[in-house]
Amino acid sequence: MKNILCTILMALFSILLSAQSTESLYLSGKGTDDAVMWDFYCTAGQNSGKWTQIPVPSNWEFHGFGHFNYGHDTKRVNESGKYRYNFAVPAGWKNKKVNIVFEGSMTDTEVRINGRSAGPVHQGAFYRFRYDVGKLLRYGKENLLEVTVHKSSANATVEKAERKADFWVFGGIFRPVWLEALPQNHIKRIAIDAKCDGKFTMDVFLDKTVSKGEIIAQVKTLDGKLYGPPIRQNIGKTDSLRLTAAYSNPALWSSEFPNRYEVKVTLLKDNEEQHSITEKFGFRTVELRPGDGFYVNGTKIRFKGVNRHTHWPTSGRASNRTISLNDALLIKEMNMNAVRMSHYPPDKHFLEVCDSLGLYVIDELTAWQYPPYETPVGKKLVKELITRDVNHPCIVMWANGNEGGFNFELLPEFARYDIQKRLVIHPWLEEENVNTYHYNSYGVGTDFFFQGNKVFFPTEFLHGVYDGGHGAGLDDYWNLMLHTPLSAGGFLWDFADQGVVRNDKGGIMDAHGHRGADGIVGPYREKEGSFYAIKEIWSPVYPEGSNFLPLSFDGKIKVQNRYHFTNLNQCSFSAEWAKIDYPSGKVSMIKTSVDVPDVAPGLSGILKVELPDDISHYDAFYLRGFAPDGKEIYTWTRTITSASRYAERLVEKEGTQPEFLETAEEARYTKGHTTLVVDKKKGIISKIEVKGKTLPLENGPRFTVGNFKVSGTEISGDGKNVVEFLFKQEGDEKQLRNKIRISMLPAEWIEVDYSFDVGGSYDQIGVTFDFPEESVKGVRWLGNGPYRVWKNRMKGVTFGIWEKEYNNTVTGQSWEYPEFKGFHSNLYAADLFTTYGTLRIVAEKQNLFLHLFTPEKPEKRNNDNTLGIFPDGQLSILNAISAVGTKFKKASEVGPQSQQNIFISSDHTEPLKGKFYLKFEP
Repeated sequence: MKNILCTILMALFSILLSAQSTESLYLSGKGTDDAVMWDFYCTAGQNSGKWTQIPVPSNWEFHGFGHFNYGHDTKRVNESGKYRYNFAVPAGWKNKKVNIVFEGSMTDTEVRINGRSAGPVHQGAFYRFRYDVGKLLRYGKENLLEVTVHKSSANATVEKAERKADFWVFGGIFRPVWLEALPQNHIKRIAIDAKCDGKFTMDVFLDKTVSKGEIIAQVKTLDGKLYGPPIRQNIGKTDSLRLTAAYSNPALWSSEFPNRYEVKVTLLKDNEEQHSITEKFGFRTVELRPGDGFYVNGTKIRFKGVNRHTHWPTSGRASNRTISLNDALLIKEMNMNAVRMSHYPPDKHFLEVCDSLGLYVIDELTAWQYPPYETPVGKKLVKELITRDVNHPCIVMWANGNEGGFNFELLPEFARYDIQKRLVIHPWLEEENVNTYHYNSYGVGTDFFFQGNKVFFPTEFLHGVYDGGHGAGLDDYWNLMLHTPLSAGGFLWDFADQGVVRNDKGGIMDAHGHRGADGIVGPYREKEGSFYAIKEIWSPVYPEGSNFLPLSFDGKIKVQNRYHFTNLNQCSFSAEWAKIDYPSGKVSMIKTSVDVPDVAPGLSGILKVELPDDISHYDAFYLRGFAPDGKEIYTWTRTITSASRYAERLVEKEGTQPEFLETAEEARYTKGHTTLVVDKKKGIISKIEVKGKTLPLENGPRFTVGNFKVSGTEISGDGKNVVEFLFKQEGDEKQLRNKIRISMLPAEWIEVDYSFDVGGSYDQIGVTFDFPEESVKGVRWLGNGPYRVWKNRMKGVTFGIWEKEYNNTVTGQSWEYPEFKGFHSNLYAADLFTTYGTLRIVAEKQNLFLHLFTPEKPEKRNNDNTLGIFPDGQLSILNAISAVGTKFKKASEVGPQSQQNIFISSDHTEPLKGKFYLKFEP
């Protein structure tokens, strides 16, 4: 009996292997990296009125045709593109059904084969459509394909939904075109629902009823091993049928473990194979539980997501698999687990990449604020959307438009075509069980979001523009979401700056001002500082404790496992101990082991780090975490040597005192080759001269404390080597307690010691100087880097020695990263390289900030939320810095870390202090 069963199974399997599959003939490239040249004629704009050639797929603007348009443009020309392409069809296709398939063209598309219409005009840019052209073809001979694409749609609702939006709008055949040849009896498509409990349901749709027909389906692993027995079912008098099966303990699909299978489905007639198709899928269950949360495979999850446009600066919406793969890898690198398709279905290869890497996807029907698709065309497009994408395990819900562009009459269409009956949302809307409202202030309530009773996940929040938003403010939002049971996470806006290379403007990169400058990465995926802040904040492993490692450290680090499905012991960690010699730039490292405990998702445990002989011999500790796939989770830094102890290595204080001369106007220090002159009336350094060369460090150190005003100074000191200035706050008759002390040490170091006695709230506080920016060549420093920080974006930087050349980058407007200018945290030492020589700065106090010049203001929009607040000087040592807001929110609206710095006067505590050293080497 066993042998008979094996024989039957092998026979069935041989049938599955021998069945005819769909034959394909690409007329275009599969992407922009292998595009095929077609004849082309543009009716208006650049290079119009003549026949030439263009690659397909592409958007024609990027090849010198027509006009570039952003969705908000009020003046635009509706140019059309006419395409011609000659192709041969195999003679053996004569008795087959042949379709021509378009993956996407913008926007209204007319198709003719050999002078005859292939069917009605297709309206809607982002959807796969096909025509049966079998009767129009000349088999074994040359054929002529003619396609006319109208950039604007004749349907007003399609035009408003797709082209009056806050994104670039292009023209052309921007996704692949191919012919498919099928047997006369064939499978049109399948729809799969594979649950996490192993229940398998599949609808099979045939092109027509097949008498004496049978469907056989065989599930296999991706390496080709049979998984379970074949599923068989007679067809009967129908063109569709449902198959069911049950599997025991399948490997499940999730963002952390994207396990997949494939099913081969074969159509038989009279026991002869007619046609077969193969589809990949994943066993997984996604569900919204009202009043509870969003669940994957029975586990409550939170989305760590981003919105993504399909966009590349030299090809627009036309893309390729490499771009999709690299984008998904960057999204995963930020420790994200989700991506929303804004605001249209993506290329199929992006969904395939999300399936294979593990990203939860919201797939979206196009519409942006304006009236949505009217119902007749909307029904057609919903069908095209879902029938193409239904089997992707990455898709966990659908979006029926965006921000008011909702046609609720289309809701039944989603359920009609989606066998899984996934959740359909309306982004920006509060609905019966979910709330996805956009751009709420931190902690908003009452009976709404954080204090509401509905599951909430804003599909857009912390709208980035320039260097604001994204990582700035995220730490507060995320901590609040983690502690709010009804939070299902959220999605940042957005992934990449939408810059286009304008061949009509000399090749400039155009992000349409502030409208397209809202990415975490640049047009070519250049990483901004927020990239790394997000990576740390959304790390699925969270070590507790401060950023300073005490000498009493016993090797135990408490960590939270914020994964949904991964045990901590499936990850690996390494410990590195660094001895940093700043003057030489040498860093010596040793590695020690880390024992990883069994810690289930959602729980905390203790990592046990092997200690070196004496941790006081080291300056910094690095804990590196690696996911089960070996990719880095994050590297966390803790300093061991304090700034004051490190300064003792760099600043020599012993020796004979400098010569000190004093008049009513100035105090002059001279030692060796160095002269320091202090203006006693203004309380500032008026000259630093070494070997006859003067450093133009001017008008400082002066206080920079928000609205703090100096109304007068008093001078004290020992009359030999210290000058102390006492500053009075305007309107304050109390004793003067705001001090700056300036002196020269024996080894020609200049010491600046200051203290503040100011109560109140300020954006930044410290001391500042003027310095000629045009003389600066670069900087090398020991501290956190390489990116600048804001008060509400302190994460994502690493302690070490960093170096960068001067640049004048305006984040999101130019893309040379990391930016040179701005605030740099945890300063230990810095060398500013200038045309005059090198200015070395050494911090003696912990947690000081180095302010390296003030970034230029980007193109202004209707608010200045994302510009930040800087001292009026160009070079500053600060105790506190400002936060930055988002596109739509002031900094004060995005959480505790975004508030002004609050200080208490010395009636209640010690004054705020700082100390640093300066040395000039011509």
